[in-house]
Amino acid sequence: MAKYTAVLRELVEHLDVDVCFLRTNDRVLDATRLVAEWPPRPNAPDPDPLALVYFRNADPVLAATKNLTDVLIVRPELGGHHDRVGTATGREQTSSATVPLLSEGVTTGILCLVKYGNREWSTREINSLKTVAAIVTQSQARIAALDRLRYLAEHDELTGLANRRALLTELDSRLTAEHTHPVALLLIDVDRLKVVNDALGHAAGDEYLSILGRRLAETLPDDLVARLGGDEFVILLSATADMARAEQVARQAQQVAREPVTVRTEEVGRSISIGVAVSTPGTCSAVDLLGDADQAALAVKMAGGNSVLTFTDEMRTRAAVRNDIEMHLRDAIRRDELILHYQPEVDLASRKIIGVEALVRWYHPVRGLLQPDSFISIAEATNLAGELGRWVLHEACHQHFLWRSAIPGLALGMRVNVSPAQLIASDFVSTVARVLNENEMEGSDLELEITEHAVIHDLDQVLITLRDLKNLGVQVAIDDFGTGRSSLGQLKSLPVDTLKIDKGFVLNLGTSPDDLAIVRSIIGLAGSFGLDVVAEGVETDLAAQMLLALGCRRAQGFLFSTPVPPATLRRMLHGPDTALDGTTPVERPSRDW
Repeated sequence: MAKYTAVLRELVEHLDVDVCFLRTNDRVLDATRLVAEWPPRPNAPDPDPLALVYFRNADPVLAATKNLTDVLIVRPELGGHHDRVGTATGREQTSSATVPLLSEGVTTGILCLVKYGNREWSTREINSLKTVAAIVTQSQARIAALDRLRYLAEHDELTGLANRRALLTELDSRLTAEHTHPVALLLIDVDRLKVVNDALGHAAGDEYLSILGRRLAETLPDDLVARLGGDEFVILLSATADMARAEQVARQAQQVAREPVTVRTEEVGRSISIGVAVSTPGTCSAVDLLGDADQAALAVKMAGGNSVLTFTDEMRTRAAVRNDIEMHLRDAIRRDELILHYQPEVDLASRKIIGVEALVRWYHPVRGLLQPDSFISIAEATNLAGELGRWVLHEACHQHFLWRSAIPGLALGMRVNVSPAQLIASDFVSTVARVLNENEMEGSDLELEITEHAVIHDLDQVLITLRDLKNLGVQVAIDDFGTGRSSLGQLKSLPVDTLKIDKGFVLNLGTSPDDLAIVRSIIGLAGSFGLDVVAEGVETDLAAQMLLALGCRRAQGFLFSTPVPPATLRRMLHGPDTALDGTTPVERPSRDW
């Protein structure tokens, strides 16, 4: 503004005129806006009739400047325009020369010189004005480009909302120790937006997000609504917000999301998952607080979505443990921090050990012995399941070789769990074949355990893998049967050998009629398909007796043994009697393996 004013002042003095002003065209408002003038009017009316003039209300002269392409000379006798100027300046008789500001053929504004009374304009003066106008136009273009860059740096291009950078800047400011009021934010994750993208196209999904973002901003004018990208929004509550206010805003956001949006003649409505995080200034960073809300929203998504969850200290502790495990799991595999324990599988009639299930453990240098629930899901989420699975398969089969070398004539099946990622890997069958060959194992010595989820994950590829495994003579069992979603039709088509009854149905066998009915059905189903059946989680003699009576001969559980280290199991196998009758305490594993 100051730079423009200086130029106008030079023109007034050099060309001996009384007033010089610069105006720009506002295409959105269809109006002309005063940018700068010289000299300043000491008694300008309020409101100023020259500040903003809509073209639809403008006099003929000013209206002509909307699309002006050449110099416009105005003399006192024309009237109209001079009436407006006279009102604003207190002068009645004026003449003017108006030069358009042209950018790529579009009129972006005007530069106007005014002389009180009558005045003629020479060709030299007009040419000088055109040169100045061209320079001003270039300057305005640069300023507009910079303004656009500044806008894009802080706004989401799709929705016009604040973007991640602007949000973090505001959060950093609000979280400084000099502030005392808690800072609360909501992270919103739209549920199943992929359905909209797949059905109507990504442009439709973008349109839905744009409308949802606008509605959230209109509903919550006192709060900062930002878009992080994708299908995620953040609402940073006003400085006076508390937990009650956060819960109220979450309900409002859910209501906004439920309102249908018309996209390409289709009404679209999505539910949303909301994570809430609250922190005291000076105790965490903007990234940390945003991460807390994201963790809460992710927990909502994993639980089915369409709900609200507030981040807690307990969740923070779990997240810290998970992050630590995720960061060090790959190295743990390579540094041999992982070990295998083996849980015996027995023949229920003789109580003799007929097989073992390999169960991975992680001897963490800080956290001690970690059970598979602590890291298997992380391995699958971080694409480490394949590497972990290969290690387990090789280690288990090598241990089988060592036992057979130490105990001549040993007949023992090795059971190994397989992840969904392994089943669809192109090199999985060749890996199994190589491991069997390296450890001098028959295919029938190995039984791979897969879950129902793994079966339905990619059925076509799984079928190919299972048939190739069958050609190797490898046995296949469906683990935790009864808890997944496989159909009888799928079961019939699968080349599997065994169903493993989930321990949840076995633990209360003998006291729960419902569990008895389920177990009886599974055993009957296995028999109708010619499959073996194994019961997991046997902890009582009553359960063992009922299973045997129902026709189930194979079982494992704490009644017989907990998972034990290799050396312990070798002693159990090498003893004079390998029967486990549940009356003699089994040696429990220690950390000195």
